[in-house]
Amino acid sequence: MHGLESGIMLFAARYNQKSFEIPVHFHYVAPSFWAWKGGEARLRGLAGFVDHILCILPNEEEVCRSNGLVATFVGHPILEDVWELNLDTLPHEWKIEGNSEIFRRNHAIPAGAPIISLLPGSRLQEVTRMLSLFANTIELLKVSFPELVPVIHVATNQHVKDYVTRFTNKWPVPAILIPGGSLHQKYDAFSASSVALCASGTVALELQLARLPCVVAYRAHFLTEWIIRYKAKISYISLPNILLDSAIIPEALFQVCTPAKLASLTSKLIHDDGLREKQIVAAEKVTRLLCASPGNLDNLEEPHQRWRFPHYTPSMIAASAILCHLKPY
Repeated sequence: MHGLESGIMLFAARYNQKSFEIPVHFHYVAPSFWAWKGGEARLRGLAGFVDHILCILPNEEEVCRSNGLVATFVGHPILEDVWELNLDTLPHEWKIEGNSEIFRRNHAIPAGAPIISLLPGSRLQEVTRMLSLFANTIELLKVSFPELVPVIHVATNQHVKDYVTRFTNKWPVPAILIPGGSLHQKYDAFSASSVALCASGTVALELQLARLPCVVAYRAHFLTEWIIRYKAKISYISLPNILLDSAIIPEALFQVCTPAKLASLTSKLIHDDGLREKQIVAAEKVTRLLCASPGNLDNLEEPHQRWRFPHYTPSMIAASAILCHLKPY
C-alpha cells in the first residue's frame, strides 16, 4: 500500500467455499471534502460504488461513515518514512532525526553557517513558479545572513530535476541540491537546517517528522487562486495548521506571497527561538494525529498475533482493513 497516491481505486474479490463473488471496491485516500464548500456531497456520490474507503487523516472516518460509507482511518503514509529508515522510535514519538554533522562534513559547510532547506514542490509548473520566488527570497535573506547556505530538495520528476539544475546554475548564490529519492540525505539536510521554506503540500508533514520549523508559501494560476478564495471552507492551506486549527506555521498565500514577505517571515523565525520551539512542540501533536490507533487491528488479529510498533504502520493497517473486509463468511 505504501506509495499509493490520492484517489487510487483498489479492486479485490471475496471468495467463499461455494462461489466467487463480485469485486470489492476500495478507495485509498478520501476526497478532500473537508476543504471545500459542499464537499460532503462527493462522499454521498461514492457510497453507491465504493465498498470501503481508507482514510489518511483524522476525523475523515467519522464523516465518511455518517455519509453511508464503510471507512477506516489507517494513518498518513508519510509516517512510513520512519519505518523505511529503520528508526527504533517510541510509539508516541513519530520523529526522524537525521545526522547534521555528516551533512555539514559531506558538503563542507562551516559549523556556524546557517542552513535553510528550500522545497519548491514536485510538479514542474509549481516548481517554476516557486523556485523563482525562493531565489529572490534568499537574496534578501543574505543581507542579514551572509553565510546562509540554501539547500534545495529536488523532486524525483526528471523534468523538475533538469529545470532546477539549469535554474541554479544561474544563481548568484551557490546552492546544494538534494535528490528526492534519498530519504537519508533529505532528513540529514533537515536536521542540519535552522528553518525551511516550502511550497504548500505533503512536504509540510515531512518537516513535522523532522521537527524543522518552516514557512509555507503558495502561489498558483490566478483562476486556481480565485477558486480557492471563494470555494474553500478552511482558514489555512498547510495540513499542520488545518489539523490543529491554528496558525502555528506562518503562511504566505496568493498575492501576499512575495520575496519580501517570505524573507520577513523566515528571518523572524530564524531569530525567534520561541517561535521555533512553538512549532516543534506543535509538530509532536500533528504527528500523533496522523497516526491511527493500533486498536484498528483488534477485529483482525488474535491478541497473541497482533503487530507491535512499528509494524502497525499506515500500510499495515490499510492491508489489515482490506483483509478484514474480505474475510469469508
